[in-house]
Amino acid sequence: MTTTIDWSREGDTCIALLRDLIRVPSVNRGTRDEGDGNERPAAERVAQHLRDAGLEPKLLEKQKGRTNVVTRVKGDGSKPPLLLNAHLDVVEADAKSWKHDPFGGEIHDGYVWGRGAIDMKHMAAMSACVMAMLANDVKQGKKKLSRDVVFAAVADEEAGCELGSSFLCDEHADEVRAEYMLGEIGAFSLHLFGRTFYPIQVAEKGVCWVRATYEGTPGHGSMPDPESAVVRLATAIKRLGRGRLPMHPTEVVTGFLHGLAQELPSPQRHVLRRLTTPQIASLILDHLVRDPIQRRSFGAMLSNTASPTVVRAGSKVNVIPGRATVDLDGRTLPGQSESAFLEELREALGGDPQLEVLRSLPAVEATSKTPLFDHLAATVRRHDPTGHPLPYLIPGFTDAKAYARLGTTCYGFAPVKFDPTHDVNFTKMYHGHDERVPVDGLKWGLRVLYEAVSGFCA
Repeated sequence: MTTTIDWSREGDTCIALLRDLIRVPSVNRGTRDEGDGNERPAAERVAQHLRDAGLEPKLLEKQKGRTNVVTRVKGDGSKPPLLLNAHLDVVEADAKSWKHDPFGGEIHDGYVWGRGAIDMKHMAAMSACVMAMLANDVKQGKKKLSRDVVFAAVADEEAGCELGSSFLCDEHADEVRAEYMLGEIGAFSLHLFGRTFYPIQVAEKGVCWVRATYEGTPGHGSMPDPESAVVRLATAIKRLGRGRLPMHPTEVVTGFLHGLAQELPSPQRHVLRRLTTPQIASLILDHLVRDPIQRRSFGAMLSNTASPTVVRAGSKVNVIPGRATVDLDGRTLPGQSESAFLEELREALGGDPQLEVLRSLPAVEATSKTPLFDHLAATVRRHDPTGHPLPYLIPGFTDAKAYARLGTTCYGFAPVKFDPTHDVNFTKMYHGHDERVPVDGLKWGLRVLYEAVSGFCA
């Protein structure tokens, strides 16, 4: 199927496109101010790559500069379309804390460094290259497609998708309507105790952003009040930070943990299996899971979570304020209601706070029992016979929130292979310092993605 493709050349093209995209500082601070985000230059670079392949990309905006690119390689229409999705915006990066320029797109030690290398301009580059190769295949008569293949490179995912995928689904639904979508956070190599796994996202948690308010009696700063609003708030944040919300093992997470356990030696096998027992899961996480990154990751998959992110109180140093608030980034598991989460949160905080929901988005969950999931897993195994693909739930949210509203089955599948001998943690790089992607691992992923898409749609 792929013997005529020069994979060395195509891989180099993908790396060059990714480096160009990283050099566009499309930082999304969520302010909605003019110039914030500004995905337009990145969108133009993607569009040019697509035009060079003979495609006709459409540039669509809800707000000036917040540009989305949509293009399509047509099939015979006998089956519904497959959608590839990647967002072009990134979060901020503190250059002083990076080893290399976060917007330089430089190559060091076999990695492309920069903000967006993993989250998720690498998928934008891979998808654009896949679309170009498919267009060439169809044009030359090497391949016939039963499905249209659509690619959307979107704005504004980092601030909730309003100007990106949600805008497309609301106002240009026919451009992106599909049976399946492949997006971020999936098919990256995860190395545990000498084994390699490839999590494929089938579910993601919901969002419930909450403002908790504590009130007290205002007074003079020279006379401390142990029941002041600020002290009550500080006590609540400490309680929340040191505690954990109740465990609710879902079917996806139970299957993921048992799938890991099946391939691991003892005692790790037994520890992971028992994580799905709510009565003892917290004890296992706190005392038997030694890696703090794994502890946080498993904990976030097993329970609803709430992270304190923004604290506000007072305006004058010698005045005890009568009101103090904290904004909490709440994430809810599939099957958990907003009201149940708020009750858990109120109990965890203590002190009877006023709770105001700032934004709420539902969890998204798809079945792994589909022809596409089986095909994705088989494609990964073909390219890494020692790897184990597993359905997976992520703690964050993605553009799947929008596409699921159109009835699309959404999977996270942006393949990258990491060297197990390198001290690089995939999940730690999301929104972290020194974000980078392996050159060889991304070239591997490009071929996997191409064969997954072309094989399923041929």
